[in-house]
Amino acid sequence: MSKQSFPTFYLYGEPHRLVAEGFVHVETLDDRSRPSEWTIKPHAHSELSHIFLITSGGGAMEADGAELRFVAPSFLLVPATAVHGFKWLEETAGFVITMADAYLQDLGRHGAELTGLFERPDAIEMSAAQLPPVERLVADLMRELSWSAPGHRAAVDAAMLSLLVTALRHRSAAVHAAPRAGPHASIVARLRERIEQRFRLREPVSIHAAALGVSQTALRVACARMAGRSPAQMLDQRALLEAQRALLYSNLSIAEIGFSIGFADPAYFSRFFQRNMGLSARAYREAQQGANG
Repeated sequence: MSKQSFPTFYLYGEPHRLVAEGFVHVETLDDRSRPSEWTIKPHAHSELSHIFLITSGGGAMEADGAELRFVAPSFLLVPATAVHGFKWLEETAGFVITMADAYLQDLGRHGAELTGLFERPDAIEMSAAQLPPVERLVADLMRELSWSAPGHRAAVDAAMLSLLVTALRHRSAAVHAAPRAGPHASIVARLRERIEQRFRLREPVSIHAAALGVSQTALRVACARMAGRSPAQMLDQRALLEAQRALLYSNLSIAEIGFSIGFADPAYFSRFFQRNMGLSARAYREAQQGANG
C-alpha cells in the first residue's frame, strides 16, 4: 500500500496545517493512545518528526512497512513523511516530542549527525539505570515550553540539543555493541517483554525460564552475553526503576511503593532499596525533592 493511502495529520488526529519553523511540542503518550485503545493507526506527518521516550511498557511500531518491537526504556525515532503506527501494551507510558523539520535542520548546524538520527525509523533500547537522566531532560523541555521566562527559547534549544545528543549516543552504542542476532538475542528480548508485563509479581527466575521454554542456565548465559547482567539483576533493576519513579512522582508511602512492586514486607523492600542504591528509600526521596526545589 502506498503512502498516499494513509492519512496525513498535523498532530495525530488533527487536520494538517502550516507548521511553524520553530515548532516543538511535548505530550504524554497517554494523551492520544489511551483514548485510541492503545492502537495508533498508520499515518504520516509531512513536516514533523518524532522522538518517543518510552518509560514503561512496550509494543510494536510499524514504520514504512517494517515492524520494530521494543520494551521500555527506549527511544523511538520517526522521521517526517514516514508512515507509522503503533500497537502499545496497555498502560505503556512515556512522552512524545514532535518538532518541525525546519527546526531540526536548524539544530543540525551543531552537527550533521543530529539530523542523521532521522534518516530512518528506529527503536533504541537503553538500560533502566540510564532512564532517569533522560526523563529529567524531557521534564526540563516541558517546563521551558510551558512559560516565557527570559532566555526561554535558548533553554528550549539547549534541552532539545541535549535530548538529540543523548539519543544519538544511545544509538551509536547500540550499533557498536555485540551483534543482536541469534538465539541469545531472542531469549533476552522475550525476557525483557515478560519482565515489563510481570515485574510486579516478583516471580523467581525459574518461572521466567519455564515460561520462555529454556533452562535457567541457558537464560543466564543469554542475559550475560546480551545484557551483561543476570536475569535476577534485570528483574531487580526494573523493580528498582519503578520504585525510584514512585518515590519521585507519587505521594505513596514507602511501604505502599514496596507493596506495589511485589514486596509484601516493608522491611524487605527497605533492605532491597538500600542494597541497590546505597541509601534508604526515605533518604533518596528527600534528596531528590531537595534537588528539585
